[in-house]
This record gives sequence, structure tokens and C-alpha cells, in this order.
Amino acid sequence: MAVALAPSGLRGSPWLSFAVRRLGRFAVSLWVLVTMAFLMIQLIPGDPVRAALGLTAPVELVNARRAALGLDDPLWSQYVHYLGGLVTGDFGTSMTSGQPVSEVIGDRLPATLQLALPAFAVVIAVAIPLGLLFAVLTRGGRRRGGELAFTSTTVLLAAIPEFLLAVALVAFFAVRLGWFPVAGNADATSFVLPVIALALGPASVLSRIVRVETLSVLGNDFIRTARAKRLPARLVYLRHALPNALTATLTMGGLMLTGMVAGTVLVETVFAWPGLGSTITQSILQKDYPLVQAIVLVYGIGVLLVNLTVDVLLAALDPRSTIREN
Repeated sequence: MAVALAPSGLRGSPWLSFAVRRLGRFAVSLWVLVTMAFLMIQLIPGDPVRAALGLTAPVELVNARRAALGLDDPLWSQYVHYLGGLVTGDFGTSMTSGQPVSEVIGDRLPATLQLALPAFAVVIAVAIPLGLLFAVLTRGGRRRGGELAFTSTTVLLAAIPEFLLAVALVAFFAVRLGWFPVAGNADATSFVLPVIALALGPASVLSRIVRVETLSVLGNDFIRTARAKRLPARLVYLRHALPNALTATLTMGGLMLTGMVAGTVLVETVFAWPGLGSTITQSILQKDYPLVQAIVLVYGIGVLLVNLTVDVLLAALDPRSTIREN
């Protein structure tokens, strides 16, 4: 229906039409996210300022903090002020430290990205070659033992929560063997265990998806045609099979990246990593609601941006997909 009502120029340009639709969905999702983040403080039972400062806090201090946060203003006025603050980069002030929330996020966000991005790179670098390799080795029902070992191992690793894996890695490689630091990010070796804890489960899941998708592609006619032309196996698998298996892989990869960003919350807590994950844990315990509100918003925007990027990449890889034509 939306396409039928679109201007003729949009109908004539699939990419422009896709961009308008997808950016429109992104804008609506962003508005819903911002609104829910704003209502977070409003939906807290009781007085959030009293809960943050404690029952013994003087009434004058509580009233002053409520006035500073604008909680005495009408709801619509608070909402307008909140939106205006987001536009200018003003996320409010931390209840516990008195530091601007934007400064806290600016200090901690790079540390979170230093874990999440390398972990995602490890997932891609491990899962795609591994899934492709086992698809080639086990196609046509061959090597049943290898298929069983691959499936069992990846299922087991995917079932272990990140924080349990992080604790196990610390106990064995840091405490018992002393190969890596127990916590913190003092040097390059500090990244090894947190990145493994974040990447191992998603890499296991993604490698299984790559294997299944590659097995499906290997049964297509164009693969048989490529083999009939006596093309080298390297070209058959890398040039013909792998690109056609990447659509589902890319979709799942985007979902896993968003999950890995959220997974940093627990992993950072285990490794005392100075990122947003450990910060939001501390702010929840301290009832620092403006800081929690802002970090939730940052995580949500990250998820929306990842989904938007994945949709664009899918449309670029498969121009005939319904992403551009629906």
C-alpha cells in the first residue's frame, strides 16, 4: 500500500524508495525508544529521588534534587526539556557523582566498543571459515563423526552464558595458570579473556548457520554447473557458494552484534572492565536513574543502527530481495 501511494520518482528508484521506508521505520523506532527511556523515571514506584538518596536524606536535599532534575514540572514540559537536552547532547546529571551524564558515557563508551568490536571481528573471522569448512567436509552425508563432533561442540559452547564462561576463563587462565590479568585493561593481554568470553558463543551459533546455509547452496544447479566447467574447488566454494550463503549469515551476524553489546554488561562486571556495562550495573545498584536512562538509550540506539546497517548490506548483496522491492 505504501508503495502504491509513493510518488512516481520513488517508484522508479528502488534504492530511494527503500531508503525512505527504512529511514522512516528507524525514525519511528527511535522516537519510541526515546519516549520509553524518558518514561523510565516516571514509571518508577514512589519517589525516584528519595529512592536514590535514601530514606534518611533531608527533605531539603530531596526537594532541591527534584527541582534540579525538573521532576516538579508538568510531564509535557519534562518531555520537551528531555528532547531538547538530547538534541544538544545534555543527558542530565548523575545523582551520585554530580558529573554530567554525557561525560560519563563519553569516558566509558570507548572501553565497551574496545571489547564489542574485536569480539565481533573474531566471530566473523572464526565462524565463516569454520562453517564453510565443515559444510565442504560433511556434504552429502560424509564424515558423520566430524559432523557429530562439530554439532555437539557448537551446541555446548552456545549454551554456556557469557558470564559463566567469563568466570571459568578467569579461574583457569588468570588465577590458576596466571597467563592473563584477572581484571582491568592495563595492557593488550587484558583483552584476550573478555573478547573470548564474548565471542565464543556467538561464533559457535554463527558457524552452524554458515554450515547449514552453505550445504543448501552447494545443492543448487549453478554449483553443479560450476563444477561441470571444472573450475577449481577454491573458486567454487569462495566465489560461488559463500556469497550466496551470506544473506542469512549477515542477518544473524547483525543480531549477534546487538546481543554482544548487551552481553558486555555481565562480562565487563566479571572483568571489572571500565565500560558502559559495568557502569550501568553500578548505577542500577546506586539507583542513579538519569545515568541508567542514558545508558539504556545508548544501547538502544546502537541496536537500531546495527539493524539499519544490516538491512542496507542485505539490500546491497541481494538487490532482488523483498527488502528493496516489498
